[in-house]
Amino acid sequence: MARKVTARRVSVSTAAAWLFGFLIFLPILWMVLTSFKTELEAFSMPPKFLLFHWTTENYATVQERSDYVHHAVNSILIAGGSTLIAMIIAVPAAWSMAFAPTKRTKDVLLWMLSTKMMPSVGVLVPIYLIYRDFGLLDRRAGLVMILCLGDLPIVIWMLFTYFKEIPKDILEAARMDGATIGRELVYVLTPMAVPGLASTLIQHRSRYSSHPIRVLKACSGQNCRPPQRSPLRRSSSSDGSRSGSLCAD
Repeated sequence: MARKVTARRVSVSTAAAWLFGFLIFLPILWMVLTSFKTELEAFSMPPKFLLFHWTTENYATVQERSDYVHHAVNSILIAGGSTLIAMIIAVPAAWSMAFAPTKRTKDVLLWMLSTKMMPSVGVLVPIYLIYRDFGLLDRRAGLVMILCLGDLPIVIWMLFTYFKEIPKDILEAARMDGATIGRELVYVLTPMAVPGLASTLIQHRSRYSSHPIRVLKACSGQNCRPPQRSPLRRSSSSDGSRSGSLCAD
């Protein structure tokens, strides 16, 4: 028999969860608020939470120094494009390996996983030479391609494990109702694998934010470079100890 949960217990658990979530989010909130403060108010004691003079001076400083909007647009387009292409390729590939396997499926999966064991610096020179010869240096398409192909094995592996958990009987029932492979993928398989797709998207995006800077620098110049990865060094070197511009960056 299930234990009865009282309203008081639910209220206490909810309040504790909200408090814990707020404590986790507090550093991010404080950094955002500091980015709208003047330098004097950023170091004021006691600290001011909301009642301070709001200013966008720090964001203007960051924009003037590095054209941050341009680099942020590059980041969105490159990350979004590589993720979209990776999902378009990985979903059918994972479907075929999960629901129509062959005797070579395990070998292919192990081969794809083995490609992640190679250090990225080992392919730096070949990638640079190929991109130079094909005119892909300092192009968004080049960065999208390298990020997509670099993480495609992991994306396929993750989707494969999620697809394996879906009962085949559901897909067979859809086929009996006349569903084609395309409709089966779009209307049956994809909605049932939404948690797996979401976690795969998050994983792929986090991989983009931590991708080896050597490969990115080799294939990108000033035109398509994402936002710089060392705001602390840039802000401290050009603005002294400006905490406001550091938080805005």
